[in-house]
This record gives sequence, C-alpha cells and structure tokens, in this order.
Amino acid sequence: MNIKEAKEEIRRAVEVYLDKNEFGEYTIPVSKQRPIFMVGAPGIGKTAIMEQIASELDIALVSYSMTHHTRQSALGLPVIESKEYDGKSVTVSEYTMSEIIAAIYQVMEASGKKEGILFLDEINCVSETLAPAMLLFLQYKIFGNRQIPRGWVVVTAGNPPQYNKSVKEFDVATMDRLRRIDVTEDFGVWKQYAYHQGVHDAVIAFLELNRQWFYSIQESVDGTRYVTARGWEDLSTAMRIYEKKGFPVDKGLIGQYLADDEIARKFHVYYQLYKKYQSDYQIEDILDGTITDEIFKRAKEARMDERFSILGLLLGRLNDGFRASMSRNRSLLLVVKALRAVKKLDKEKKIAGLADTEYLADLLEDEAQSLRTRLEEQTAANSVTAQIRSEYLLAIQILNEYAQYAGDTKVDRSTKESGKNNKNGSSADGTGKETKVDGFAKIKKRFDKEARQHEKDAKNLAAQLEHAFSFIEKVWGNTQEMVLFVTELTTGMDSLEFIEQWGSESYFRYNQELLTYDQRERLSAEIQELMEE
Repeated sequence: MNIKEAKEEIRRAVEVYLDKNEFGEYTIPVSKQRPIFMVGAPGIGKTAIMEQIASELDIALVSYSMTHHTRQSALGLPVIESKEYDGKSVTVSEYTMSEIIAAIYQVMEASGKKEGILFLDEINCVSETLAPAMLLFLQYKIFGNRQIPRGWVVVTAGNPPQYNKSVKEFDVATMDRLRRIDVTEDFGVWKQYAYHQGVHDAVIAFLELNRQWFYSIQESVDGTRYVTARGWEDLSTAMRIYEKKGFPVDKGLIGQYLADDEIARKFHVYYQLYKKYQSDYQIEDILDGTITDEIFKRAKEARMDERFSILGLLLGRLNDGFRASMSRNRSLLLVVKALRAVKKLDKEKKIAGLADTEYLADLLEDEAQSLRTRLEEQTAANSVTAQIRSEYLLAIQILNEYAQYAGDTKVDRSTKESGKNNKNGSSADGTGKETKVDGFAKIKKRFDKEARQHEKDAKNLAAQLEHAFSFIEKVWGNTQEMVLFVTELTTGMDSLEFIEQWGSESYFRYNQELLTYDQRERLSAEIQELMEE
C-alpha cells in the first residue's frame, strides 16, 4: 500500500488498541495488541506520518532509531542488588530503566498525556548484541525487566533487504506476533502532501514530468546512487531559503540532496528554465488578470513541457496563497474561541460590579497563556506539526496584541488626568453624564477589522484563481492543460478547502465537465466490454 493508505491503517489500529470497555479497560488486552511493523524503502515518509497520527489523535509520540542504540541504552545498565531467598542473603544482577522506557515517562510527565505511540525505526537493522533484546521486545513489549506503560501502542518500521545490507530477517515466531504493513513509494500520494507542506513548485513540476525520478536507488561502479522523497523535500526547504537570501541554487547545492549526478544535473537544467519561465511569463500579471498579447502568443505556441511549467508556476503561487489563507483561518478560529471565553468572564465581572476595563487585558493574557501551555504540552508530546505550531503562535501573538491594546485603553487618559474616572471605569464626558468604556467592544471591533482583512485577502485570492482559469481557457481552451489544472486543485488539501469555503465558479464548472467526461468514458468502456463479450 502507499504511505497514505498505511497512515490510515495505522491510525485505525491505534484507535482500536486504545478503545476501552465500560469498565475502563482496554477492549483488546495489552498482551494481544500486536506491534505494527511497517516495511518500506528509506525516505518515503514512514516517520513523518507518525507525527501526523499522534497530532490528529491528540496523543503523545516517542520516536527512536534503533540503529543508534546499544544493548546498554536499550536495556539499561546492570546493577547489583541484595536479596533474601529462603533466609539467605544473596546478590543478584538487575538493570536500570531502559533509556527508551524512561523517555516515555518523561514525555508523559511533561505533556500530561498518558497514552501515545512508541515508534521504533530500523528495528531489523540493529546490532548483533541488541538483536535478541529486540526480538524479546517485539514479542512481550519488554526492555530489560520493565514493560512499556499501558496505553502506549508500539509501531515499528524497517527497510527491505535490497535497501540495507544490515537487515536481519525475523523468525516466524516473531513475525506471527506482528502486524506487517508493506509500504511502497507513490508520487501521486506524495504530491498531495507536498502541496500541503509547501514543497517548491519547481520540484513538483519537474517530478510531474519525470515521475521515474521521484524515487530511485541504483547500484553503480561508483557506489549507490539514490534519490528519495525525503531528499526532494529537504532540497525544497533549502531552495526556498536560498532564493529568499538571494543565494544561487546551483548544481552543487542540488547534489547535496540528490545523490544521483544525472538526476541532479537534469533538475538543475530544469530549474534554470523554470526561473526563466517565471520571468518570461510574468505569473503575477496573469494572476492579476493583466496579460499582454506577447505573453498570450508565447504561451499559445509553447511546447508541452513548457506548458506544464507554466501550469506549475500558476499552481505554485496559488497553492502558497491557499495554504497561507487556510492557516490564518485556523488561527483566527483559535482567537474566536478565546474571545468567547473572555466575553463570558467579562460579562460575569460586569454583573459582579467589577470594571471590565480593569480586567480585560489580564483575561486576554490568560487566554494567550492557555494557548501557549497547550502548544507546549503538544510539543512535549512530540505531536505538533510545524504548521499547527505556526497557527498557534499567530493566535497567541494576536491575543497578546489585543491584551496590550486593552491595557492602553483601560481608562481615558484625558479624564484620568482630571481625576474624573470612578472605580467602575465611568467618566464624565463634559456634559455631566457618565459614560463607560466598553473594552470588549473595542477588542471585538479590532478583531472584526482583522476578519474583514482576511476575507478581503481571500476574495483577492479567489479572483486570482478565476484569472488563472481565464488565462488557460483563452490560451489553450478546455484541453488537457485545463484537465490537469482542475485535477491538481482537487488533489491539494488546502486548495480544495479554500474552494469549499470561498467558492470558485470556474472550478465547479470545469470540474463538473471533467466528472461528466469521466462518467461518459466509463460508460463507453462498459458498453464496449459488453459488446466484446
């Protein structure tokens, strides 16, 4: 199965293992919870999906690569203890707690989460001295003389023999206690992940044209040549920062991530063309709906690979926008939830006769701290993704800004200087009447302004999407370029979520035509099959 299917299978297994009956006991006894054993080539995302699963299930994660462990660190060090048996005092050898099991307890204490996943990578590549202990662990979930805590599901991973000379085959007795999942590389699945993670659009476009180079491991006279999904993603991260700082993305940099000279060279050539297309076709102008006749003619006469590059540039810009928009949307939802809690407490204090302006800043700071504490707990549990972390940090920043704003508007400085403020936050307005500063109303007004700006930005992005559709339609018509564009929008998680929230007349129109075409093709195929029978 591909990595996406593996993720869903493992997530279901974890949920089943953590299911409890009416007495609070695990429905499947811990002794019967078979460890999961993922087998797949290196760099296809086995480790990445564990963090995602832990985050989605709101449980902890402890991750170890077993090739970095010695027998002592996995089992613990031997210590001499005095015991008394049958009235006789004897000395016996025991073990200190395993570093791995100790790490579980540390995460439980730091995060407050009592359930989680223990992920052990490369378990079939351990040293000869550790191998027996590893087999014992897989059968009984014991390191040394201690068992892993209840509520922790064991997920392991290993490499097939053709990718690692250190691989050791498990015996039947061990395999009969595991749930084996074989994972294969799949560019189509990785592409969905790549859009969501913001992988460089040049990487995605290049691999769309050359899928055979997405994952490649070959033996040569000069050694092993390899390119993995991990390598492409790490290269993408470096490229974005290099471009930001104005550093050249040359073949030397690319070769540091793609350990295959031919593939590295071809991608370098493509990247240079890609940058040229970026300049030649003025992608920002296309998305703004202002294209010149020269660009129109050049795009119409472009070769197929150049057309794919143009589509990649358009999708890259749009997907950056979709991802940022939906991420900010989730941050604002966190802020909304916090403001509702503040409003409730603010109302209670008003009823109690307390001045809301005196407490509002503190309430906002408390909500910001609550989000920070939650983020710290998730970080301690190793179950927070980089995107979720950035969304929390933005929400915390907004709440702290509101708290500062509320603090600055606790009292009207002009009336404070004249001594006209009373203890309830009322002040004379020069007419003899008392007025009250409604701090929360001011905060809400400020949030409404922020929400309106977010909506304005989203509508501008939606307009850019329509301009992209218009460009493709005018230049190439409803051909394979349009089909590819619609398909890529449907593939991306952020693009689809954005369209579902803000709409896109062209997307729904062309997507319906695509679905109708697919249905017609399937019907024709079925009719042909019946005729042949």
